[in-house]
Amino acid sequence: MLLVAHHDWGCAYDRGMKTTSKLFLGVDLGGTKIEAAIVDHSGNVVVRERVATPRDDYDATLRAIDRLCDRVERQAKHETRLPLGIGTPGSLSPKTGLLRNCNSVALNNRSLDRDLERISGRKVRIANDADCLALSEAISGAGRNYSTVFAIILGTGVGGSLVVAGKLLQGPNRITGEWGHNPISRQRSKLLNPALERPRLCYCGNFDCVETWLSGPGLAEIHEQLHGSDVSIEQLGAAIPDERHRKTLEIYSEILASALSGVVNIVDPEVVVFAGGLSNVDELIRLTRQKLPEHLFSDTCKTILLGAEHGDSSGVRGAAFLWRGA
Repeated sequence: MLLVAHHDWGCAYDRGMKTTSKLFLGVDLGGTKIEAAIVDHSGNVVVRERVATPRDDYDATLRAIDRLCDRVERQAKHETRLPLGIGTPGSLSPKTGLLRNCNSVALNNRSLDRDLERISGRKVRIANDADCLALSEAISGAGRNYSTVFAIILGTGVGGSLVVAGKLLQGPNRITGEWGHNPISRQRSKLLNPALERPRLCYCGNFDCVETWLSGPGLAEIHEQLHGSDVSIEQLGAAIPDERHRKTLEIYSEILASALSGVVNIVDPEVVVFAGGLSNVDELIRLTRQKLPEHLFSDTCKTILLGAEHGDSSGVRGAAFLWRGA
């Protein structure tokens, strides 16, 4: 089935399909976990479940998604198969209809939507995971009271998406919000600490993409280069981190504020919503909020930085919302 763009919601789907169901099924396909949820029209989660993402195994990933969807439907006592909305790390190419730009590289050049329809017998709509996050938070989350919402994911990768007046903006190339693959200034990192001089190769083939510095692995590398040891998100999020952890947080938030300022200077959103595993470290948002004004081309900073209201499950709600109103 060929997917086309729906101009009201900015998500991909087949115009001929309609559903009258009051429940919606969504899947958030991440690099480390797959989450499935059934939600109602208001976004209330009826049931949800997570499993680990099979590593570098596309066929196993398809089977895991199918089995997971079956389980949550049984738990919700839904007797028929619901249409599926799925958020993915990359996006569908307008040219080929295949996935591209996924940091989970086993998904690249795959027709995930059609393959899932084939093995599951479900109708499938697909969108970028950051688009799903933004849709969820703009409709019934942290961004619901704002007209311009830029949502970012800080996790296994770095993604972003823009919602204006409740509608996703994707652009002709389907890359709106992809700030994770803008280059970051190495000069900035060297000024922060000489230990950070080494350039970082991104899976996309370029050096020093924002994602190489601000993803979870990027943060761990910052800590390792500074201190010669590993660090976990839990350690960084501790109420009283030690001096080494505080130093890592300071430098990471400075790089984050610098990178985010490029988005704010161009888009000037009312609110930036943070999601992904690193968004659970409250100190990162606080420090970035403090540092962002120094980087803007403005004498004031009225952009609000907020954590996603629905946490790292916001993506799965947005994926389910791909069928909302259909």
